[in-house]
Amino acid sequence: MSGVALSNVIKKYGETQVIHGVDLTIEDGEFCVFVGPSGCGKSTLLRMVAGLEETTSGQINIGARDVTHADPSDRGVAMVFQTYALYPHMSVEENMGFGLRMNGVPKDEIKKKVAEASEILQLDQYLKRKPKALSGGQRQRVAIGRAIVRGPEVFLFDEPLSNLDAELRVDMRVEIARLHKEIGATMIYVTHDQVEAMTLADKIVVLRAGHIEQVGAPMDLFRDPDNKFVAGFIGSPSMNFLNGVVEGGKVRVPALDGEVFETSVGLPADGGDVLVGLRPQHLSVTEAKSSITVDISEQLGGVSYEYLTTSTGERVVVESKDEEVLKSGTTVKVAYNPEKVMFFDAQTELRLR
Repeated sequence: MSGVALSNVIKKYGETQVIHGVDLTIEDGEFCVFVGPSGCGKSTLLRMVAGLEETTSGQINIGARDVTHADPSDRGVAMVFQTYALYPHMSVEENMGFGLRMNGVPKDEIKKKVAEASEILQLDQYLKRKPKALSGGQRQRVAIGRAIVRGPEVFLFDEPLSNLDAELRVDMRVEIARLHKEIGATMIYVTHDQVEAMTLADKIVVLRAGHIEQVGAPMDLFRDPDNKFVAGFIGSPSMNFLNGVVEGGKVRVPALDGEVFETSVGLPADGGDVLVGLRPQHLSVTEAKSSITVDISEQLGGVSYEYLTTSTGERVVVESKDEEVLKSGTTVKVAYNPEKVMFFDAQTELRLR
């Protein structure tokens, strides 16, 4: 097993640059997740590590080897794609061992490696079945097993759960987390789903428009984002952002009936604009005469979400553990935890600290 290091990696398609000087170190045995919206460059970056996309400039190392321009087969990586890409006429056992057979590995060794992988993935009873006789989750496990038998230094996952339904996605997240714990290999995983990122990763890399916005452990990004983009992307539901005005070293928020926030962070001069970040989990509501009204209430069993509309037209989402939800049109007062409020520069969107 090996770590992965990217140094000033750039990718261009003609004159269009899509990856902008990425520097990143992924430690041996680490589970690293690339996350970001569609078109941010996360899959392109993964494919550059795999050797499926040419690196325009910069260097990619796997372990101590410079693999920047090496063939994919010489990089010591195995990739699991969004589509299962299984051969329909082959059994599970044959699909898992196909790559080894193509490389001339002896039959006994193939059988041993397939048996080991099928035990890890709990596929033993399905080895003689064809893909059409498997569920979507089982097919994805076969695709992962095909990667395991190759014994790669690094596993690469390109949105492997996108084609599964909600329940199977949860089950497969657990399977992949268990797999990483069991074999301890370096894994790089691409997803646009921040819930997957938060639950799987040792390290999250948040990407936007080919740039790394922030790198860190899941809860570090949640608690201490560097900018509005990361704060809004990490966490579900997303952070609320309300316009605030600096007055006398404090921040007045018109949307919350002129509520004044005190803070020790460095603020712009009086009259300056800031964004006030409030996570739904850190808010609560009580019925009161106010300009803030309940628009919609969602009850999901153990948790509910109140969608509020303010007098300024800004929206606020509040998470509640109460079993009773408020009726639409109810006016409410919003309470907040002052220790959890974040402030961002309105122009640069950088966190004010």
